[in-house]
Amino acid sequence: MIPQISRVSPFIKLIFLFLKSLKKEGFTGDIATNYSDRLSLSTDNSIYQLIPDAILFPRSTYDVILIFKLASKSEFSNLIFTPRGGGTGTNGQALNKGIVVDISRYMNNILDINIEQCWVNVEAGVIKDQLNLWLKPYGFFFSPELSTSNRATIGGMINTDASGQGSLVYGKTSDHVKELVAVLLGGHILNTRPMSIELAEQIANNPTTEGFIYYQVLTSCRKQRSIILKKFPKLNRFLTGYDLQHVFSDDMKTFDLTRLLCGSEGTLAFITEARLNITPIPKVRRLVNIKYDSFNSALHNASFLVDAKALSVETIDSKVLDLAHKDIIWDSVKELISDIPNKKIQGLNIVEFAGNNNEQIELQINILCKYLDKFIALQQNGVIGYQICNDINKIELIYNMRKKAVGLLGNSINQAKPIPFIEDTVVPPERLANYITELRLLLDSYGLDYGMFGHIDAGVLHLRPVLDMCDLRQEALIKQISDKVVILTEQYGGLLWGEHGKGFRSQYNIHVFGEILFNELRCIKTAFDPDNRMNPGKICTPLNNNNPMIQIDAIKRGTYDRQIPITVREKWNTVMNCNGNGLCFTFDLQTIMCPSMKITRNRTHSPKGRASLMREWLRLLSEQNCDINYLEKKLLPNKNINLDLYKFIKRIWNSWNAKRGTYDFSHEIKDAMVSCLACKACSTQCPIKIDVPSFRSRFLQLYYTRYLRPMMDYLIAMVEQYIPLIAKSPRVFNFFLEQPWICSLIRKHIGLVDLPLLSIPSLKQYIKYNTSINLNLKQIKIIKNIQFDHCVLVVQDLFTSYYEAKLVRDFLLLIKKLGYHPILLPFYPNGKSQHVKGFLNHFANTVKKTSYFLNNIAKLNIPMVGIDPAMVLCYRDEYKQILDNKLIEFKVLMVHEWLHKVLTKFMVYSNNNETWYLFTHCIESTILPASPHQWKDIFSFFRTTLKHINVGCCGMAGTYGHEIDNLNNSIGIYKLSWHSQLNKLPFQRCLATGFSCRSQIKRIEGKTILHPLQALLKIISTSCSSNLQGRLQLL
Repeated sequence: MIPQISRVSPFIKLIFLFLKSLKKEGFTGDIATNYSDRLSLSTDNSIYQLIPDAILFPRSTYDVILIFKLASKSEFSNLIFTPRGGGTGTNGQALNKGIVVDISRYMNNILDINIEQCWVNVEAGVIKDQLNLWLKPYGFFFSPELSTSNRATIGGMINTDASGQGSLVYGKTSDHVKELVAVLLGGHILNTRPMSIELAEQIANNPTTEGFIYYQVLTSCRKQRSIILKKFPKLNRFLTGYDLQHVFSDDMKTFDLTRLLCGSEGTLAFITEARLNITPIPKVRRLVNIKYDSFNSALHNASFLVDAKALSVETIDSKVLDLAHKDIIWDSVKELISDIPNKKIQGLNIVEFAGNNNEQIELQINILCKYLDKFIALQQNGVIGYQICNDINKIELIYNMRKKAVGLLGNSINQAKPIPFIEDTVVPPERLANYITELRLLLDSYGLDYGMFGHIDAGVLHLRPVLDMCDLRQEALIKQISDKVVILTEQYGGLLWGEHGKGFRSQYNIHVFGEILFNELRCIKTAFDPDNRMNPGKICTPLNNNNPMIQIDAIKRGTYDRQIPITVREKWNTVMNCNGNGLCFTFDLQTIMCPSMKITRNRTHSPKGRASLMREWLRLLSEQNCDINYLEKKLLPNKNINLDLYKFIKRIWNSWNAKRGTYDFSHEIKDAMVSCLACKACSTQCPIKIDVPSFRSRFLQLYYTRYLRPMMDYLIAMVEQYIPLIAKSPRVFNFFLEQPWICSLIRKHIGLVDLPLLSIPSLKQYIKYNTSINLNLKQIKIIKNIQFDHCVLVVQDLFTSYYEAKLVRDFLLLIKKLGYHPILLPFYPNGKSQHVKGFLNHFANTVKKTSYFLNNIAKLNIPMVGIDPAMVLCYRDEYKQILDNKLIEFKVLMVHEWLHKVLTKFMVYSNNNETWYLFTHCIESTILPASPHQWKDIFSFFRTTLKHINVGCCGMAGTYGHEIDNLNNSIGIYKLSWHSQLNKLPFQRCLATGFSCRSQIKRIEGKTILHPLQALLKIISTSCSSNLQGRLQLL
């Protein structure tokens, strides 16, 4: 039995009083004080961890004003505040104690657009890709690019002055911010925009907070102008935080306070709205992917490629390429970066040309390619090949792979991981190759491994040394290496931070700016935030303030992780591996990961959030000397285990106390886990492959050693045991299930809704008169040896066999029409529902029994095919977690896998001109990314067009959507993408591969959607000529 975890990070009384007063003042946003909520925002994509005391989620600028008006009262003068956006920072910019103000949940509205003047007004929580998707119909985009664009907020981009691919042409975020609305401590609004020096001086003479700010900034930037111009490096990725150089225009006629706020990391004011400059989308885009024999060759080729007038040059080393090869994303780009015979690609430069003149772009590419052909022929400059990409969708696929590189570097099975702390150094591009040579020598002197990629056109390289943050000696290297890299970048005319802001690296500001300019930073900080209450410890402190700066060797995630025994860390490695890259926060509704995060906008209900909670849970259990590995081992299936009455009574007592409100941190973990749909997207879509459904099941099994399980869990977990018995009288069962009072009782006392009806006629009735279809193992062996050369064994699953019997019947007919003999195997439980609900001991028994049966069947060498993706893929995934691969001798094919294999043996013809639309099951899409392409190939054999529709999760996910607690979220998730896509298309030609998906559609739309195999049967039966039937029979 796991112990109660009653002691967590304490809640401060002053915080409680502030939050209570804030609600009374009319604050309309959300307030979070649970330990789980605070933990989920205690980390970002950096190595650091600071647990905030509370989180506020304002809904408007007015809410932010209320926060700082109240904060200005004397009784709350010790409280500190930190803004947070997408949580993708690599240097802890948004991490702090005190109160975190998260603007991403609600302040994400696009407010206004002016096409003629090329600007758009947005709230600070708008996500970059969200904005560009909205702008696309207007023919514009917000041009500063970054790898986390699908989850990074505009406010976060402004606060770090973010930039990325294409910055040589498009510049940094600050180059595109026209005006800002910011809130000062005290609740004053600060509106910034470019203005004449004279107007700025008039404002500076006003006896107001704004006037004092203008006066100080004018004084500091004017008085030290010559030092500023001398000290600030001449780089495309110029020095910000604070950007003293660009407050004045070059001709000293214009003053713009906006430039100072860009890159200020929330230390001066909280940005709530922005007016952004937008750029026309280029009409022509081309990529040239150049392959090299070494990464050094790729680096040295940078200046040549910039001279070729490319928009951008992105580079990737062999380590990142190798990791991409092993990731699901490689399937989408492998044809665009094909291998070179007898050579290994050790470096890749992705060169983009863009503009509005197609002829000019083609000329530029032709000139470049002539040089590349020459290099290849003469074996010069390390060039071994190249490919041109003209398709805009394929160009985006390449960049998606490049964007995923950050996360891929963290995908290591070892304790040591590539970590960010010197990952955005910048030097003049012409000096980059030599700088990297020295940097490599430095890292090699420590014996460190590392991976590299970046923007070599701008002189920025992302490099992450591999360190074990649980090893104190290796952790100490962070400070040692950072100290040396600061000096090295300075020697090459560069900076430690060229892209990702300062955050915990702010201690180097005094060295980079020099004492004189650093003192001016402190003067400016004093004008804005004299008491050091806005994201304190970052960039600088105010004058007359002795509070220390946050140090680069501050508390890290490793500080907490090392408190967990290494044997536990190894056993729970999928939990420990999360590096905070935040891809699970993506706003894109057409992607599968993560449906619970998308619908709740609560980071606790994301893979990163759940992994963070589990790490802390393991740590707190370790504090109580609880050996979690031993407890798990005790729960392994054992026939000799009898019901322990004492433990059962203890579970009753604990459950009763829980209902009375007795605190246990495990309850917060459980709430986060049960909101997971177990769609498996995180196991493949996450670069680190955080497999939440797996550790979710393990947690639930352990949680219920202390507490009673709800009746609903037992009913769901054992559904494969009792439904086959009930299905013997389907009409009786359906009659009762259709009674409103029965449904009401089930809803109220069990917690299930909208349960499906059993099939009538049943599968048994469908095949009643075909004795050669439904056979046992002995009969199959006889038939195999005597009668049939073309048999197909259909593996039953509970849902299609008992709830969609007609679909199984149709599959049997399709197999026959294709010239094969279908044999329906006896039904054996799959165990998927047991795994989902954490009945792992029962699941293990099911796995062993079913595997034994299927292993025997596999010896016949007859193809086995199953219909439902979730069930079939359980054999390949969850079964391997129970049995060694050597003990799984069988393979159950998906319908499309079998069809794709057999249909290649012949050519068929059809006059069918209909277009069909495919919606794939989320587990199928994540584990088998080639599935949609294979379905397209299958339909093309019949001269029929099939289009795959990209959607997220449907929201049903097995029984998730039938649980009353999940009902609203289930329907909400469906409406995020499925509802709109289905309503755009002719429903009668829409197809769905998953039983859950078809059930959800029937529940919400009130319509029945076909499986793709039923469409194929229809095509063969109604559209094909007798000639086709004859060809099919040739098999």
